[in-house]
Amino acid sequence: MTMIIKDNTLKFSFNLKDYPLEALCGAAYVFLDRAYIFLDSKTKGIIEVSLKGKKQLGKEQLEKIKGEFLNELFNYTIRIKMTKSNQKIREFIIGQALVSAVGNNNIIQKNEMEYEDDPLGILMPWEDKYQKKNKK
Repeated sequence: MTMIIKDNTLKFSFNLKDYPLEALCGAAYVFLDRAYIFLDSKTKGIIEVSLKGKKQLGKEQLEKIKGEFLNELFNYTIRIKMTKSNQKIREFIIGQALVSAVGNNNIIQKNEMEYEDDPLGILMPWEDKYQKKNKK
């Protein structure tokens, strides 16, 4: 990973095979208060990141920000991988919670609610609610 420091800006690049674009955007968001962030892709699959300090920063401070940025990038990469691997479990848990909230008896006894049974008028057909009456 090459690094260039010039005019209060640190530039480095990395391969998108190692880090997903979603993770890059998440990590960039964390640093918006400290640095201007520029992303460029001149070669397919390679992203060039430029971090320009909002305040004047020295070389050591820019290198520190780069290290923190890469740590945050790694953090978001792990979050994304964990989210994908746990997706089916989360969907199952939410599904069970929704079924419990409605109650199994209601689902077994009645598959569909008729709009006449709806006390709030939410299930009213569009035609009944918005159809203009023809004047004769």
